[in-house]
This record gives sequence, C-alpha cells and structure tokens, in this order.
Amino acid sequence: MYPFTYHRASGVADALARIAQDPGAKLLSGGMTLLPSMKHRLASPSQLIDIAQLPELRGITRDGATLTVGAAMRHAEVAGDATVQAAIPSLAAAAGQIGDPQVRARGTIGGSIANNDPAADYPAAVVALKAVIITDRREIAAQDFFLGMFTTALEEGEIVTAVRFAAPKRAHYAKFRHPASGYAMTGVYVAEFEAGDVRVAVTGAAPSVFRWEQAEAALGKRFSVESLAGLKVSEDGLNADLHAPASYRANLARVMTLRAVAQLTGEQA
Repeated sequence: MYPFTYHRASGVADALARIAQDPGAKLLSGGMTLLPSMKHRLASPSQLIDIAQLPELRGITRDGATLTVGAAMRHAEVAGDATVQAAIPSLAAAAGQIGDPQVRARGTIGGSIANNDPAADYPAAVVALKAVIITDRREIAAQDFFLGMFTTALEEGEIVTAVRFAAPKRAHYAKFRHPASGYAMTGVYVAEFEAGDVRVAVTGAAPSVFRWEQAEAALGKRFSVESLAGLKVSEDGLNADLHAPASYRANLARVMTLRAVAQLTGEQA
C-alpha cells in the first residue's frame, strides 16, 4: 500500500472542498473495492476522505410509494430496516444477499452504485425499481446512471447522497452466487408495477447492468412463467471468464428470470 493521508469529513461540503483541492483524493465510504485495490497497489490515492458517518448521507424514509435510502446506509442496515421490509421487501432481501457478513457490515449502497462493479447486486435493484440517484448537485434516473464497467454518469467530485426507489406491486431478486465471493455470477431483479409495467434488470452477466426488454414486454402482457417460453438472452457482449462463458451467463439470466417470476406467481419455473 502506498502512503496516503486520511481525513474524516465533517460534512458533504467539507468533502467536496477537499476533493476540489486535491485531484488525487478519493472518497471512502465502505471501502469494499477501494481498500483491496490500495493493498494490491492498484490504486494510490493521495488522500482518503471518509464520508461513511455523515448524518447527511444516512437515514431511510418512506413517502407514499417512494422509499429514500441514504447513500451511507450499510447493506446490513438496509436488509434489517423495518421501513424497507414494509415498503419494498425484495430490496431488503436483496441487500441481505450481498457478499458475506463482513461486506454487509461495512459496504454502503452509495459506494456500491458509484463503483458499479459488474457483479454488484444493487445496480439491478436500482434499475428494476425505477430509482433516482440523488447527488450533491442533481438527480439522475437509473437508466441514465450506469454507463459501463466501473463507469457511471457521476462527474468529477460529485457525491451520491441518497437513492429514491419506487415501490412496486411485487418484486423479487433471483441470484446465482459465486461460491467463493458471494457476488452475482448472474442476478435478475423482476419488478411489476401497474398492469403492463414490468422491469427486468440483469446484473453480473455483462460489463454493466442491463434491462431484458424482450422479457419485460412479454411479462407486461401476461405476468406468468409461460410468457417467457422460447425467449433467450443474447450472449453477445456478455462476460466470459474462468468461471463461466458468455453462453452460460446468457442461460443463467433466463433461468434466474424464470425463478424470480415463479417466486412471485407460485408457478413452477
């Protein structure tokens, strides 16, 4: 690990000022990707600005059909929060599947989506639940936020402060876990809102989360496992590595979608 300085920010304004003054500085929330990268000398920030404890970035509130989660809320907190469990139980369940207990105890929702790891769970929830990412300067719709592998619409020095989710009629996240890391080799979040309005978001299979629009259209006409018969996810552009080829991940995306719908309808996948 290369030398660096550490500063615990007193507020969002303090963090923004320090980032502006030091281009080599990095924000630290959970640190689940940044700290291992530093240990392996893949990252060498001049300064870590800790924003994990800022009251401005914490808290969970519900306003009718919307749920707002502060960016510094840890995965375990989201999973165990009564407001989340009542408003969007599938979101609480998804948070409870992230990584392992240590990751869930330290990792944060803001850090996860800002990092946009291809195998992260939260991006699927953000896209499927029509979320809006709130930053220190604007609001960004989910479909405009995730741009590619480890790439988002965030500008230099921009800080995620909260995520606002739309509560669906019903939803479920089906995940095929990597046996060692707990990350999603492929995960599918299916959310149904009003009749005909369905979101199917796939994570882990491609360089970034994506919507399976063919499945959305079929499920929008009839929300049933049978509606997915004959549909396939194209393997073009999907991830291929020592764990699974693109063709396997394409099939996993289909299977996880079937399982998510079956869980919601009581049918056989």
